[in-house]
Amino acid sequence: MTATGSDAPGQGAPRAAGTGTAGQDVTPSGTGAAGDGVQRAGTGVAGQDEKRVVPGAGPTTSGSDAPGRRADTPDDDMPRYAPQWLQLREGADAAARAADLLDPLRIRLANLPRRGGDLVIHDLGCGTGSMGRWLAPRLDGAQHWVLHDRDPYLLHFATVGSPSAAADGSRVTVTTQRGDISRLTADALTGASLVTASALLDVLTREEIDRLAGACADAGVPALLTLSVAGRVEFAPGDPLDAEFAEAFNAHQRRGDLLGPDAITAACEVFDRHGATVRVHPSPWRLGPDEAALTEEWLRGWAGAAVEQRPDLAERAESYLRSRLEACAAGELSVVVHHSDVLALPRSTGGAK
Repeated sequence: MTATGSDAPGQGAPRAAGTGTAGQDVTPSGTGAAGDGVQRAGTGVAGQDEKRVVPGAGPTTSGSDAPGRRADTPDDDMPRYAPQWLQLREGADAAARAADLLDPLRIRLANLPRRGGDLVIHDLGCGTGSMGRWLAPRLDGAQHWVLHDRDPYLLHFATVGSPSAAADGSRVTVTTQRGDISRLTADALTGASLVTASALLDVLTREEIDRLAGACADAGVPALLTLSVAGRVEFAPGDPLDAEFAEAFNAHQRRGDLLGPDAITAACEVFDRHGATVRVHPSPWRLGPDEAALTEEWLRGWAGAAVEQRPDLAERAESYLRSRLEACAAGELSVVVHHSDVLALPRSTGGAK
């Protein structure tokens, strides 16, 4: 909905559908896959007024002065994904995605009928378009990407930064649709060859994943859903508080009906129930000294979400986060943030044309 996703704080109530990670007014949106000006308040521990905590979004802006906010949305304080956060994580996302899932995907795509000869790929919760920039140059043949997000500001970034050529030099074109992925239907996927999303599954409910799986199954469309948090973080060197903050963060990701780190298991169950063949592959972020800027922002959001979930951690969070940030700045901290990628190949129904 990295979406976009779910590696930074989340709220149960106002949920950014897709990140990272939309559709037209009646169809798709994350992750995912992730507003503009990043507001950094103090150590980034949650509870400050300046920064809303959003599932998978990282730094956000909100309120009436946030550029690009939905004027047609009753909640004028709707949280927004920050382009800076999405741009910051793009390199780590690209390195993490499971390239091993591409061969079975290519085989399926090669056997699909194509309308007008193009692959038609729907990117749900496209954010700034990082999924397209990663995947389009890895697939042969002309492609038409339909970029979905509910934030027109992010759709602008995604369009401007869209790839121009496939792996074999064929053209890549894009259009945008604005809306909410929770309304995705098989009809919305008429003519589609593939559905993709990044950092999205973990900011959905089981009902929403079931709706997504059903739409893909009914349309006979494969789905490549990357970078869903797995609920495990490894630090080197370790700290006695790591496990306690990780547990609180995971609980925060499950607030309301959101699946958080349970999303991969749920998605496998749901897509299997809809008749798809499901493959799962790990896709961890491996953050070292070269990714210090990303690690710093992720740490602020991760600790902030933990404190929002468990306010009793606030006093210890200040010294914990300060120590972690100092080690990060000194190049002495490494972090592995575990994710998983899912490839779901439904029974062919002839739906993709």
